[in-house]
Amino acid sequence: MTNVIGVRFRRAGKVYFFSPGKLEIRRGDNVIVETARGVEFGHVVAGPRKVEEEKITQPLKSVIRIANKDDYRREEKNREREKEAFAICQEKIRKHGLEMKLIDTEYTFDNNKVLFYFTADGRIDFRELVKDLAGVFRTRIELRQIGVRDETKIRGGIGICGRPLCCSTYLTEFAPVSIKMAKEQNLSLNPSKISGVCGRLMCCLTNEEQTYEELNGRLPSVGDTVTTPEKLKGDVQSVNVLRQLVKVVVTLDNDEKEIREYKAAELRFKPRRKKNAKVSKEEMARLKELEEKNGASKLDDK
Repeated sequence: MTNVIGVRFRRAGKVYFFSPGKLEIRRGDNVIVETARGVEFGHVVAGPRKVEEEKITQPLKSVIRIANKDDYRREEKNREREKEAFAICQEKIRKHGLEMKLIDTEYTFDNNKVLFYFTADGRIDFRELVKDLAGVFRTRIELRQIGVRDETKIRGGIGICGRPLCCSTYLTEFAPVSIKMAKEQNLSLNPSKISGVCGRLMCCLTNEEQTYEELNGRLPSVGDTVTTPEKLKGDVQSVNVLRQLVKVVVTLDNDEKEIREYKAAELRFKPRRKKNAKVSKEEMARLKELEEKNGASKLDDK
């Protein structure tokens, strides 16, 4: 077991482990650490704790120091310089006539590098732009193309639920999301209903997926034949997943049909495997493009 602290460099960004050394560091402190990108200013989100060595990416680097007043001033100055760099880069993009959208600018704490995040429909030849920017800033320049999900994570916003976006508040990484998750939860497969601000499938579809898989596994499918407690045969008309209720069309002795509602546990039927929930060809054709674009590139490389 190794004593570590968890440090984050971006809002809702990935948490990285560092050794606190002999420093008394607590959660909420700001620290100066050395990363793959150079010296950085980070926020401690997890105080000292013991972690198994196999969970640590070696070599484990130590914290240089707890941030002091000079570090805070430098960090604040860097944020101001980022705004200036953003405006300059936008002007250079227009000058070179590049089809790209600048999203964010980031200075490393030691000013050893300036990173520019952008989106574009395809590959962009920005070699001349990099040379132009290097001549202005006199430091290392890195342009990084990101996806629309990362763009939304950086910019933030309000979801259709009325709350701040999950990706910009607490999600450290994007989880794979599929159309089958929406199908599993009996949601309308209308792109406008299951897409987030970024235009991709909503990340929150994964939140209750495991619960719905378990609950659906206890229910028959619509159209299945079941046996009721009265020993009557019937076809499933509809199901209520959360309440575990099933509406069944049963045939009485006089050949009349009647809709009755039962608890799923009272019925006899062959359990289904909901992990292989089927999506019709029409649904797949309508949503194929949405799912294909449901990827994300990684921003963090500390």
